[in-house]
Amino acid sequence: MSPTPTVTVERHGEVAVLTFADGEVNLYSRAMHEAFDAALDELDADPPRALVIRAEGRLVSGGVDVAEFYARKSKDDTKALYDDMMALPDRLDALDYPTIFAAHGLTLTWALEVALACDLLLAAPRAKFGLVERVIGLTPTMGGTQRFAARAGVARAKEFVFTGELYDAATLERWNVVNRVLDGDDFDAAVLSFTEQIAVGPTKAFGAAKQILRHYEVGGVPEAVEHTTAIAAGLFDTEDLQHGMKSFLDNGPGKAVFTGR
Repeated sequence: MSPTPTVTVERHGEVAVLTFADGEVNLYSRAMHEAFDAALDELDADPPRALVIRAEGRLVSGGVDVAEFYARKSKDDTKALYDDMMALPDRLDALDYPTIFAAHGLTLTWALEVALACDLLLAAPRAKFGLVERVIGLTPTMGGTQRFAARAGVARAKEFVFTGELYDAATLERWNVVNRVLDGDDFDAAVLSFTEQIAVGPTKAFGAAKQILRHYEVGGVPEAVEHTTAIAAGLFDTEDLQHGMKSFLDNGPGKAVFTGR
């Protein structure tokens, strides 16, 4: 592991691309986490209309720096570490604009748990995925088990965690964990093109959809229904809704240009 993990943000129009890197295997460490937080602080100060998270190098991640866990000397100290770790995917989950994780290769443990906290997971055909904590006698600690179950079902989540095996992108697309497998010569370009189509949409309306789905995750359809009309009505004052309705009436569907406001 390199001594100084990096997490950088580049802007491509309305899309922000966050790239993390740490040597050849991009292990999770406290330094990596802190670099992520600094990059997310930068995005909070100037939010994009969509975010891509990707890794530099041949792998997305080979896992975690096990020494971070082994250095803990008590149960309370260990729980404090896990609580800190959970804060990263939770922070991503709470963002109110679309988030897309791009997996170009092997994606293990923490990186997959971060990916599952994003709205969409795009994968190259060669990508493989695993929650392999069983190899050290642990269970996933950053929400991966439950977020995997939310996509694929409880039985599939149990299989994935219990076996600790690697699963390919096509299998996880079939399980509804991966949204799309993007084939082609340039995976990064395909991800950016996909994301740009989302970034030019009505960003606040997408944020409203995320709010409704959070209620669904808490209490199912009845809980979501209880909050849907208030959330949707909250879009009344947005420029995009007012412009979108006028454009529809004046010019027909599909002609509106949205600003994200």
